[in-house]
Amino acid sequence: MINGIKASIIFSVTFVLSCFVNIHESKAQGFLRADGKKIVNENNENILLRGVGLGGWMLQEGYMLGINNEGQQHKIKQRITDLVGEQETKVFYNNWLSNHTRKADVDSMKAWGFNSVRLPMHYNLYTLSIEEEPVKGQNTWLEKGFSMTDSLLAWCKANKMYLILDLHAAPGGQGNDFNISDRDPSKPSLWDSEANQQKTIALWRKLAERYANEPWIGAYDIINEPNWGFEDPTNDKNGLKEKKNAPLRKLMLDITKAIREVDQKHIVIIEGNGWGNNYNGIFPLWDNNMALSFHKYWAYNDQASAKGMITIRDEHNVPIWLGETGENSNVWFTEAIRLFEKNNIGWAWWPLKKLGNNNPIQVKSNHEYDVILNYWKGDGAKPTAEVAKSGLKKLAHDLKIENGIIHYDVIDAMMRQPFSNETKPFKNNTIKKNTTIYAVDYDLGINGIAYFDKDTADYHVSTGINTAGNKGRVYRNDGVDISRTPNDSYYVSHIETGEWLQYTIDVESAGVYTIVLNVAAKDANGRLSIAINGRQMEPIVNVPNTGDYTTFKTVQLKKIKLNAGKQKLKVFANAGGFNFNYIRFIE
Repeated sequence: MINGIKASIIFSVTFVLSCFVNIHESKAQGFLRADGKKIVNENNENILLRGVGLGGWMLQEGYMLGINNEGQQHKIKQRITDLVGEQETKVFYNNWLSNHTRKADVDSMKAWGFNSVRLPMHYNLYTLSIEEEPVKGQNTWLEKGFSMTDSLLAWCKANKMYLILDLHAAPGGQGNDFNISDRDPSKPSLWDSEANQQKTIALWRKLAERYANEPWIGAYDIINEPNWGFEDPTNDKNGLKEKKNAPLRKLMLDITKAIREVDQKHIVIIEGNGWGNNYNGIFPLWDNNMALSFHKYWAYNDQASAKGMITIRDEHNVPIWLGETGENSNVWFTEAIRLFEKNNIGWAWWPLKKLGNNNPIQVKSNHEYDVILNYWKGDGAKPTAEVAKSGLKKLAHDLKIENGIIHYDVIDAMMRQPFSNETKPFKNNTIKKNTTIYAVDYDLGINGIAYFDKDTADYHVSTGINTAGNKGRVYRNDGVDISRTPNDSYYVSHIETGEWLQYTIDVESAGVYTIVLNVAAKDANGRLSIAINGRQMEPIVNVPNTGDYTTFKTVQLKKIKLNAGKQKLKVFANAGGFNFNYIRFIE
């Protein structure tokens, strides 16, 4: 993890050129289209979409801001207004929309190896709600959303990246998972209101008319994650067991018809009910230029987990695309991308940035904003308007990529590790006299090659059991558990027997060294050892009882001969139950 700086884009390019291999770049020539089970360009070249979704930009979801309850955007706005008033709330949201996604973000995505962007759109940036329309049944168009989309498209075109438009929040809201569509259940939903459906159709016609001749618009993803129980709304409110999906099919057909009135060229992407995966009753398809989107989270990444999608692709001779996936550990990311690409399935990761480290960019919180969050959680007093204003201003400022934290471990896990067992140094570990390497700076690479950890990802959809994957959830996103002290010192924690970490070191001068390891434990049962280039060094060292897991003391391995140059050093937990902070080399 490297703090964002103004030179972050230059560093990003350097990192890509030096570390990433086997990147399938788009050779885009003209419009994308469906060709049987493939997506191709006008040269009939297979295009494998490798994208990122801009979740949180036009549509905030509470968890992306550290809010765990009442996470609909309109609720968040109400809370902010309660703290700072309407005018300052407008200032915050103007800053949010200006700073969240900029050309620098798109430039970085291109440099990291992505070839597409998925834009989750909130309808209320493009048109008024039906309740606000001055003339019932008419559509008032708002320039803000179209202008933002135009800017994003320009940045994508400059980078030769495809932009996929995704209606994430449809008029009225398309499901009973309120946060993802900013639905207000006190008002008519998309499915309860003919006016909302007509507005949705009109919006897509307007978008298609505007972008009909834009080849860098990759596709129209017409309704994100519908989740609605049409037949049994009481017992199946999210439509997981829906058999017919008749209203969903009809609306998607009507939207497609409206698009085709003005645009014959772009792919129309549809999503099933039940958060995108229930396609009962949707077939047969009604257009010859369509693709199906599936969403995949927290499940195994074996071939069996893709069987349902692949079967539908084969039976209906239609391309499939993972329109949303992510929100897990680096191990899961590498497994998933390896699975998708082996089966020629493109993907869009979710999301690019948020408060939290399991995405390419982490937005930093700040003390004043933490005060706001504590108040909203019921754990603190209401902040003054000035404190709240300051916290929100800093939060919006830190949305900029140069102020965020770039997680190169996440990017490496997505772009290089699915195709390579090679390890790379996380940092330049040149060994001189009294050199310290921090335990958390182990090599980049897959589990079992760069490190070994027993609990690496969250597979609860497949197992029915919630596993942490990473118990610390700071600094890096691998299976390795990393924790933080109050003074922001990081250490490897929850070490189990048999786990290990590898460090690529570059020894400046050959010699005999004392290797010092800083450890903490609440008992004296832990044991560790090291290996150099696969050769076990003696002896195995006992980890002392230091009093608790955050009181660190050193143990030593003396007379360790190191040759000059690069070599691999591994630290083994012969018996676990301790934490590990750093390695120091004393000549």
